[in-house]
Amino acid sequence: MNNFIVRTITGVIFVAAIVASFLRPETMVLLFSIVTGLSVWEFTGLVNERENVTVNRFICTVAGVYFFFAMTYFCSDLYGGAAKSVVFIPYLVTIIYLMIAELYLKQADPIQDWAYTMLSQMYIALPFSLLNVLAFTATTNGVVTFNTLLPLSIFIFLWVNDSGAYCVGSLLGRHKLFPRISPGKSWEGSIGGAVFVLLAAYAISYFLDGRMLNSLEWLGLGLVVVIFGTWGDLVESLFKRTLGIKDSGNILPGHGGMLDRFDSSLMAIPAAVVYLYTLSLF
Repeated sequence: MNNFIVRTITGVIFVAAIVASFLRPETMVLLFSIVTGLSVWEFTGLVNERENVTVNRFICTVAGVYFFFAMTYFCSDLYGGAAKSVVFIPYLVTIIYLMIAELYLKQADPIQDWAYTMLSQMYIALPFSLLNVLAFTATTNGVVTFNTLLPLSIFIFLWVNDSGAYCVGSLLGRHKLFPRISPGKSWEGSIGGAVFVLLAAYAISYFLDGRMLNSLEWLGLGLVVVIFGTWGDLVESLFKRTLGIKDSGNILPGHGGMLDRFDSSLMAIPAAVVYLYTLSLF
């Protein structure tokens, strides 16, 4: 019971922090830059425990956080005028340094160091940075504004999907979704979670009355988040199974580490960006 109480309190604080962060661009940028840094630090710490792996945790973490801020600047004109792609130059220099440094470090397996270094950026820093693409949108006259609901909806759909899948799976779960990776997930739970997300997506579209996205587009976004969020969960489960660990960390009492808490979003955010960009082409 004590663990349940701790888990509940942590969950409430976590949800409240995410929701509150999207009320202002400054708080969103601050919170998710911290989340990016902690997640990269956690990831690099885990892979460094593998044999012959020595990733530079500090530089990888700084690079990931910088990339998040660079994307904020690039996607908005709220912080110092028009976005300029030159802001990415220091990040590229850092990545080049991390590659060249292996020539002089004399590590046993530099290929693994290169692979995990780039994975920390592609798997963690890039998805979180893409939140800026969702959060800062241009109006028809070219003015960039901060969009609260679009990035927040991704997390709402993920939370609804997790809760719905857990409830339906606990009651009706019989057929395993992916027993090799995650024995606890069932097809029944996944379908149930998807149904709840579609209901939530329709409720959002009804409340907005056709603004931003129409009903069909909101339903499509919800389905994309369900599918890729589930894959994101499974990817992190495979990562942990490969390392032989139960949780990625213990920074969130009752919920494990940062990757445990944000695993679904690491696939859902890029997928949502691709989906919305595809809609804009038609």
